Amino acid sequence: MDMSNNWNWNTGKRIIAEFGKWEDNFDWVEEPYVSPDGDKIAAVVKTGEMEFSVCVNGSAWENTFDKVWYTRFAPDGRLTAIVSDTGAWTLAIDGTAWEETFDYIWDTRFTPDGQTIVCAAQQGMRYLLVKNGAPWGESVFANIGHTAVSPDGSRLAAVVQTEEFSEGDIFKFQEGCYSVAVNGHVWDRNFVNAWETSFSANNQHVATEVRLSLYDYTIAVDGQTWNATYPSVWKPVFNPRDTTVTAPVKSAGAWILACDGQPLWTRKYAQLWHHMYSPDGSKIAAIAAPKFGRWTMAIDDQPWSATFGDFVDEAVFSPDGQRLACIGVENKQHRIVVDGQTWADGFDMAWQPVFSPDSQHVAARVEKDGQFSIVVDGQPLKEAFNRVWDPVFSPDSRHIMVRALEGQGTDAVYTRAVIPLTEILG
Repeated sequence: MDMSNNWNWNTGKRIIAEFGKWEDNFDWVEEPYVSPDGDKIAAVVKTGEMEFSVCVNGSAWENTFDKVWYTRFAPDGRLTAIVSDTGAWTLAIDGTAWEETFDYIWDTRFTPDGQTIVCAAQQGMRYLLVKNGAPWGESVFANIGHTAVSPDGSRLAAVVQTEEFSEGDIFKFQEGCYSVAVNGHVWDRNFVNAWETSFSANNQHVATEVRLSLYDYTIAVDGQTWNATYPSVWKPVFNPRDTTVTAPVKSAGAWILACDGQPLWTRKYAQLWHHMYSPDGSKIAAIAAPKFGRWTMAIDDQPWSATFGDFVDEAVFSPDGQRLACIGVENKQHRIVVDGQTWADGFDMAWQPVFSPDSQHVAARVEKDGQFSIVVDGQPLKEAFNRVWDPVFSPDSRHIMVRALEGQGTDAVYTRAVIPLTEILG
């Protein structure tokens, strides 16, 4: 469901909050965050001696805490923050804390609809996952990491330490002390190491990259390893159309893309990682180095001709799967690259491009000489800002929402503007 259909898309600019004046009301104000619909700006504030809260559009939450950090808006617009009350940690949502508390929590995750919220937690020097305020079961572990949440939020997975060993016990370590737990239930096989995990689109299967010995790596799916082993592997991903699994793997001194333990791409790369599927699963793209020190994107094993010496990152498919955009960096200059073509302007910083719902337009937030702006199809807005958040296209792809801080010091205001694309592109 596209929640933006219910947002206000009337054209024009509104001042949402006089953000610069918040410091007159609080001892200090931390980094602000804005809601997906642009109607709220929030920041952690110090309200008194060892007393903290979150201010939203100028009004602080009624409840206060010992500490507050990691404020994040869920996709459905709810505001979350990790909070401590008399040394017990939990998550607060719109000011109301979960009843269950822990020695510590971190790594807030959301499902795409925002209805499921997950955190990692520590309790009594043991570790677990928590979903919507409830532990994932009785299972706790000596260590936990690499959390994954199924698309519908029904299942949680994480790499867990299943065997105790001391820092110097290298022989015990090599026997395998790590596995994957799904909803608290551990696979029946241990590994020397395990890392990034992924769920299938149907929520039923989990894949992870594993280390079988000091020198052998492969992919495990629901606890069963591929028949092939490699000197190194990267994160596995399920095809959204079925339950096949792909992963970049190192073979014969070069990197290729493998599927279920068999070579899928034939071209060999100096590096290949962060691969992704188009929304319909018909295409695969990956960050690739056709030769050492030169980076680009490869789609279905065909690398772009444009390459970059520093790095390539933040790749994204268009909604229709026919286009791809990313950030390419050469000599510290960040450039937007769309369909293999580099936009003319370079920037000190650029963030992940955003496609319009009809896949026809691309926008990105950028920074140059300390000023922030939005660029649409290579054309920058006339205005620059002290800060700006990622642009958002309207459902009909005819407008763009700009969420920004304007003005200096106590005169700074947070604004939400809806601009017709015709005003930017002509």
